[in-house]
Parts: sequence; C-alpha cells; structure tokens
Amino acid sequence: MAETALVRCVRRLATCAALAAAACGCATAVAPAGPQPVPEMRPGLLTGYLGRELPDSLLLLPAPPADGTPAFANDEAVHTAAQRLRGTPRYAQAAQDAELAFPHAPTAFACALGVPITQQRSPYLYQMLQRVFTDAALATYAAKDHYQRVRPFVRHQEGTCLPADEAMLRGDGSYPSGHSSIGWAWALVLTEVAPERADALLARGRAFGESRLVCNAHWQSDVIEGRNAAAGAVAKLHGKPEFNSDLAAAAGEVAALRRAGAAPNADCQAEAAALRVRIDGVL
Repeated sequence: MAETALVRCVRRLATCAALAAAACGCATAVAPAGPQPVPEMRPGLLTGYLGRELPDSLLLLPAPPADGTPAFANDEAVHTAAQRLRGTPRYAQAAQDAELAFPHAPTAFACALGVPITQQRSPYLYQMLQRVFTDAALATYAAKDHYQRVRPFVRHQEGTCLPADEAMLRGDGSYPSGHSSIGWAWALVLTEVAPERADALLARGRAFGESRLVCNAHWQSDVIEGRNAAAGAVAKLHGKPEFNSDLAAAAGEVAALRRAGAAPNADCQAEAAALRVRIDGVL
C-alpha cells in the first residue's frame, strides 16, 4: 500500500476531532487479562492483521458503472430515493453510522450482538474490531485510488449527513465504499463470535453500508462492492493465527456478557425504528 493511499485512508476515516477521540480510546488501559497492545499505524488507527497481504480490490472488483449505462441509471435512481429520507430518523441513524471514531463506532453493532461493546468489558472484541477496521478499510484502496470515482454529493452539488467530512471526501474516491467494507467485515466476523445472532448482525452490516446512501456519500454500486472487498479481507483474516485466537477470545467475552445479562450500550428501540425504513430501489 503506497504511503499516500494510507494517508488518504486515515484522513477519510475520521475528522481531526474524531482521531483525537480515537487516540484517547486506544490509550485507555485494559484489564490484565486483555490482549497485548498493538502498535498504531497513525493516531487512532491500530495495525491490522493482514499487513501488506490485503486483497487486491482492483483485481477483484469490476469497474464502476459508467455514465449512460443502465447500472449508473440505477445508481442515480437510488440516490434520488435515498435523499427523500433527509430529516427523518433514518437520516439521523445514517449520521451516527458515519462516525467511525472509537469508542463510538462499534456501538453500531451492540444491539444486533445483544451485549455492550466496550474496551473495558470486552477488550479482545474491541481490539479485534479496531484491527479488522484497518484491514477492511485498506482493502478498498487499490480500486479507490485507481478509479477516483466522484461522489454523489459532489456530482449533484449537494451536502452530506456529516458536513465536517465533506472537504476530505471530495479528494477520496467513492468506489468502493470504505464504510461499507468496514461494516460488512464487522458483521461477518461478529457472526462467528455469536452465530446465534447471525441474522441480526448481517442485517445490521447491510444497513450500515446503506447509511452511506442516505448520507449522500456513496452510490449504491460503491456500497455493494464495498461488501465484496470486505469479504475478501475476512477470507484472508482466517489464514492468520493471531486473528483466529482473538476471535475465540472475543467469543468467550461475549458469552460471559450474555450470561451476566449485560445490556447493549446503545438505544436499540430507536435504532430498530430507524432501520425499518427502506430505501426504494436498493438491491
């Protein structure tokens, strides 16, 4: 991964304020029984499991739909439908999903998992999600840097659900969606942590990506191919003994939290109501 791509990735994934919050989260002491500390690639971004062994998204993914094709017409139709949700609870949920700083970001999956996701109560799970975050995000950049697709809010001269990120997003390719890759990778690994919650977790992973449509930050084809980039990353993760060991430890933490009756650290009722709203035309 070229240095410039990595720098763009870090800038894209959070605002300066979010990076500061993430760095504070990483510095918090964990319980003695927790995982060994992992170096940061940049403030707030832990080293992943894959290193340079990332899937080649430029090889794996097709080119994004070109103007004038039926596929791009579908992207435009979904964009129009998604923007009708501005000002609704679904739009507010999409704005929450856009915030990728820790400790906030993994709480998006707490309701689907059925237990809280915190560094204090589930340190292996928390750190594993941080490291998968890095791998899933970087897995998109071979294609992102090659295609440099223009985002919908730029093409249509509109805004997004997170205005503070717009200047950064303008210089970062739309295809495939890094947020979608992260959310889908999290959903996939969490189904292995808690297979009994697989349906809820996969549905949340899909909705996490679709929030990018509502936010006006991505086209539908970006979101779909972000999931495919994530699948490639997760497939490679299973060849890493360290990941498999952390996965088993995280499963143990979740089982213990469930036995203790620990409640998710999120407003599950509001989230469920918001996510019942569907976007017309989404595949």
